[in-house]
Amino acid sequence: MTLAVLFTYLAAVLAIGLLSHRLFRGTGEDYFVATRTIGPFVLLMSLFGTHMTAFSLLGASGEAYRVGIGVFGLMASSSAVVVPAVIFFVAPRLWAVGKREGFLTQVQYFRARFESDVLGLVLFVVLVALVVPYLLIGVLGGGLTLSQITGGEIPKWVGSLLITIVVTIYVTYGGLRGTAWANTFQTLVFMVLGAVTGVYVVSRLGGLGEALAAVAAERPELMVRGEAIEPLSLLTYTLIPLSVGMFPHIFMHWLSARRAESFKLAVVAYPLCLAVVWLPSVLLGVLGHRSFPDLEGPATNAVLIRLIHEHAPEVLAGLLGAGVLAAVMSSLDSQVLALGNMFTQDIVRHYGFHDEMDERRQVRVGRLFVAAVLLLTYLLSFVTGPRIFSLAVWSFTGFAGLFPIVVAAIFWRRATRFGTFAAIGVTAALWVYFFAAGWKVPGYTVAGTGVMPVAVLVAASTLALVLGSLATRPPAPATIERFFPPSGL
Repeated sequence: MTLAVLFTYLAAVLAIGLLSHRLFRGTGEDYFVATRTIGPFVLLMSLFGTHMTAFSLLGASGEAYRVGIGVFGLMASSSAVVVPAVIFFVAPRLWAVGKREGFLTQVQYFRARFESDVLGLVLFVVLVALVVPYLLIGVLGGGLTLSQITGGEIPKWVGSLLITIVVTIYVTYGGLRGTAWANTFQTLVFMVLGAVTGVYVVSRLGGLGEALAAVAAERPELMVRGEAIEPLSLLTYTLIPLSVGMFPHIFMHWLSARRAESFKLAVVAYPLCLAVVWLPSVLLGVLGHRSFPDLEGPATNAVLIRLIHEHAPEVLAGLLGAGVLAAVMSSLDSQVLALGNMFTQDIVRHYGFHDEMDERRQVRVGRLFVAAVLLLTYLLSFVTGPRIFSLAVWSFTGFAGLFPIVVAAIFWRRATRFGTFAAIGVTAALWVYFFAAGWKVPGYTVAGTGVMPVAVLVAASTLALVLGSLATRPPAPATIERFFPPSGL
């Protein structure tokens, strides 16, 4: 029965994605940014669903199982402030320029803003390299969910393959409109069912008070911040959510908005949506010690699914498992479509066919690249087995290090291509260094100080951008007029 519920859910997602094709206009702009027609509610659901992935459910619960309830403060509380602020200050400005100039990708924006083809190519390579770990989170999370929720009836590799196929079909067929519609449905599903999961499992554990008291008696360090989370780690984790300002998939959804006012709902409602998703995930991760006290390493990723499988009847388990799959697929689809968009516009069109590439060929190339990236990600999932939370944090760290670039592009007329090159180079070098030093070290911080690597990356990137820009010639007046028009937005 659990399998029947899960397959019914996957069929519903496919149907929604395929149904959107009825409105497809046959153009590259429609396929990649839905002809900029997405309204406030669908935009909110798309942005939130795209941002929240297996990291938010499986990763958060797994990390909470390991270090305690303080995990909520690491990402959720800071994201509730930082992400709406980024949307408020950055998104409408990028949307306005993108609509006026006809941009479909962030590489197009930065290439034009900083007057450099080479910069666009370098940025494309860096962004793709940082997105791939994020894609792996979705594929790994999907396979883990289907395997655990069915008691091993579906092996992990089959589960990952099934999720990959479903996402490939509705993304290649429906484009961003299909992705946005599917994301809206899936975001509502994982928000509602995530809350239901929390209430139901907690009730089966004897109620919230009794369950927390039992865990506190055996593992009191999990109920307070404790020594597992250093104060400086808690502080510097607040920089991680800055990554949202440089995610290609978030940028793509920003460009799809119907008007600047469409972002207001996202700014206001984002904190509430975060609380609905993260509170149950973190609480259940901590309470997982009552049923599974001895999980270690990557096995902690599955604590939420184990709880559902252990305590929920088959039909409910299928529904709750569908909620987890919804979180997984609502990010995976947008991420891979964004890569297809960038490859089509920033590589194939810009360096190859250019104006000779008609609209149908744009769509065809984008679809083929989407399928190829998903296949590659699926294959990489066979050789990747880390904690989902750690994989996400390293991906976010790289994107956060690039955030000063978008701030300078929007607000600082004096920012130059050389300053941007310096920021990208410093970010890439430091990311590789810290990744090599800390990948296999749980809770790694810079020199053991408690400072997360993201703080060093953001500071060094900002300094390199400022010094590099001041030491070189300002952008051409025509570029300044193009990106800083007197009329503002």
